[in-house]
Amino acid sequence: MIKIVPDPPLTTLQKTVTTPFGICDAGHEPLFAVRAGIPAEDALVHASLLLKGACASTVQACEKAATAESGLLWLTLHAIETAKALVDAVVDGVQCEEHTS
Repeated sequence: MIKIVPDPPLTTLQKTVTTPFGICDAGHEPLFAVRAGIPAEDALVHASLLLKGACASTVQACEKAATAESGLLWLTLHAIETAKALVDAVVDGVQCEEHTS
């Protein structure tokens, strides 16, 4: 039987899974990893704080950059701002949902 109505979206965020990062060409495992079992909302809050810092440092770089580099830096700044807005929208949505439940 074909299901006509899709399942409703999950209303609670899950937990993280181990995700390595910091890969280098030195022939060993990645240096860092997101640990498994962290509540997704906490991970998103930390991601938002990291993106806030990245945004602030990129603004500083944009102000000091030569003309040839400034376009790339402004693009990077807008990408960071977009990512932060998406992360914040998810966190805010979860918090609103928790308060109305």
